Amino acid sequence: MAHTKTVEWTRVSTPSELGAAIEGGELAIEVAGTLKGMQMITLAPGVRLRGGRLEFGAKGVRLTRDNILEDVTIATAEHEVAILNDTSFADLGTLTLRGVRTTGQVLLLAREAVRSGHVQVEGLTIESAELRGRSERPHGFGVDAMQGAFTLWNQQPDPAVEITAELMDVAAGSADAPVRGSGVFVGGHGDANGFADGGRVRLTTLRTGEIHADGGIPAGTDLISGGVFVVSGVVVDQVLNTGPVTAYGPNDMVLDNWGQVQSWITTAAVTSYGPSGIGFVNFGDIDRLDVRAPISTHGVGAGGFTVCDGSLRSASIDSISTTGDGAVGIQVSRELPELEVRGDLITTGGTGTSLVSGEQVQPSAIALSVKYGGRIGQAFIGGKIATYGPHLVTVEVDGEIGSLTVDGGIHAEGEGSGGIRYRPGLDLTGIVITAASGDTRLLIP
Repeated sequence: MAHTKTVEWTRVSTPSELGAAIEGGELAIEVAGTLKGMQMITLAPGVRLRGGRLEFGAKGVRLTRDNILEDVTIATAEHEVAILNDTSFADLGTLTLRGVRTTGQVLLLAREAVRSGHVQVEGLTIESAELRGRSERPHGFGVDAMQGAFTLWNQQPDPAVEITAELMDVAAGSADAPVRGSGVFVGGHGDANGFADGGRVRLTTLRTGEIHADGGIPAGTDLISGGVFVVSGVVVDQVLNTGPVTAYGPNDMVLDNWGQVQSWITTAAVTSYGPSGIGFVNFGDIDRLDVRAPISTHGVGAGGFTVCDGSLRSASIDSISTTGDGAVGIQVSRELPELEVRGDLITTGGTGTSLVSGEQVQPSAIALSVKYGGRIGQAFIGGKIATYGPHLVTVEVDGEIGSLTVDGGIHAEGEGSGGIRYRPGLDLTGIVITAASGDTRLLIP
């Protein structure tokens, strides 16, 4: 019969006792109460630390290899790093965070000596973090992207370097105090155009809880942040957003993908309040996207769902509503074989300014837009497609749609607005189309 070895915990209740336990080579340390005013501590390989609250003046706990942090709160200044790793170790082993809370960023990097390792998260809440001072940012698709309150980033240029991870129940910020930057950021090494060209991060599951993020980005710039951001060089089996994800500022993407994702499922609200924000934007490769909750955006040029680059085989969304000038409900610029919106696709407002691939443009508030070069194979809308702003077109198909079904009809409610502008060949049989202008169908020559 196998026997499990009992872990012998060394209990500490003062900073000096904690320091002595670390220096003495103790492998399992339990903190009782609150320890204040400490300098950064480094856990030697194999050391576990659990319990209590650790308050630091600057950086917090540095991990090395095969460390476990469990049921502990680590607090530092918002702009500091609460948990980090020693990049002089070639192999991280398995770094585990279980039931951890922080004030300050969690920053795990593969660079310098690091060439392998696994990160296991089983419950992590980052109460607040300030990332606006971080100068290291990936660049791609015309923009720079802000680091996250939780950041796992493989910066090695060698494609042989792979970090693996399972990230379960990561939460960041609150409605009253969103993190300042991205919420959850996972990235590999990318080139100057945003495409993977080096070390990778391979994830089985990225599961997030409630995320609130505000990048505090000046409007009109080419800087972005994301509530949940999968950056280039990341390969994910499944992303699960089980809590609401909310972004508040200019250029804040709620859900943003530059990587490779097999399945992305969202079961709670996706909401943006800033100008030029987007509910879900894809530049990478996704097989199946299923948003089982409403996407809503509130801001000038803030779109609901955008396929800008890469590939996406199938997208299913509960409903989309946008309220700002220049806000496009759905915009497709690439091939999208299957699109389903189970409810309504609605946008209000007129013409506004929006950030698109690093450039400020003046779009109109179109509910469904298929750009030239874009194509939707099968599009099914279970509710209605409607716009309410003046002098708009509700649906514009400058590219292609193989088949279009809209159970609730297409409705241009604003003064002088038209129903659908499209190229010859699109079958509109059975779709009720109404337009305040009287122009229900407008052919593109």
